[in-house]
Amino acid sequence: MKAESKQHAVRESWLQDAVRHLEPVFSKAGYAIPPVRVSCGFPASSSPRTTLGQCWPRERSGGGVNEIFISPKLDDPVQLLDTLVHELCHAVDDCFSGHGEDFKGIAQTVGLEGPARMAHATEELMVKLSMISQELGPYPHQAIVFPPPRPSNASRSKAKCAQCGYEVTLLKRWASYGAPICPKDNLRMQEFASETIENTTEHDTESVEQGIKTSVDDIRRAIS
Repeated sequence: MKAESKQHAVRESWLQDAVRHLEPVFSKAGYAIPPVRVSCGFPASSSPRTTLGQCWPRERSGGGVNEIFISPKLDDPVQLLDTLVHELCHAVDDCFSGHGEDFKGIAQTVGLEGPARMAHATEELMVKLSMISQELGPYPHQAIVFPPPRPSNASRSKAKCAQCGYEVTLLKRWASYGAPICPKDNLRMQEFASETIENTTEHDTESVEQGIKTSVDDIRRAIS
C-alpha cells in the first residue's frame, strides 16, 4: 500500500523534514549530517540570480549549527533536494574545503557528479530523490521569477594614443577635461566613442577552488 504524502504548511518545515529523509543517503555513504537549520532565502555575497543554495559554517551561526539557505527561485521538490544534498555536503565538511578535494570526496561518495561548484545528483541518486519528494509532499512555495537584467545608463569613454596604442578608460567626472597625455609618447590621446556598460550580475564571488591560496578566514565563509 502506497504511503500518503505529508502536507507541510511552511517551507522550513518541508526543508527540515527533507534533511531527515536524506540522513540514510549520507549514512550509507559513511557520513553523519551535523545539526543544521535550513531556510528559504537568498544567498549573501553571491549572485541571487545564479546561486541556488548556500551553507554557512558553524562558527558563523549564533546557534553553533550549519545554516543552509535554499533560493526562493526553486519550487520543484526534486531540484530542491538535489540542491540540499550539495549544501549538506558542505555542512558535513563545515565549509572547511570550499569546493576543494575534501568536498569533492564527500559529494562523489554521496552520489553527486560534475564540476564541484555545480555538483548534482547522478541518475541513481535522482531516483532516490524522486521517491523522497513523494513522501515529503508538495513544497509550500511558488518560485520567485527574476526579470531579465537591464542595461544601465552608465557609459564610459576611452582614450587611445595614435602612436603607440596605449589605452585608458576615462572616468565621467574627469572626461570633461579632455583626453590625457600619453605617458610614453607625450602626445594628446584621442577619445573613443562611449561604450555602454551593461548591468549584469551573472557572476558568483564565492569560488574558492581556483588554486589561489586563501586565508583561513576567507575559507570559513558561506559556501554556495
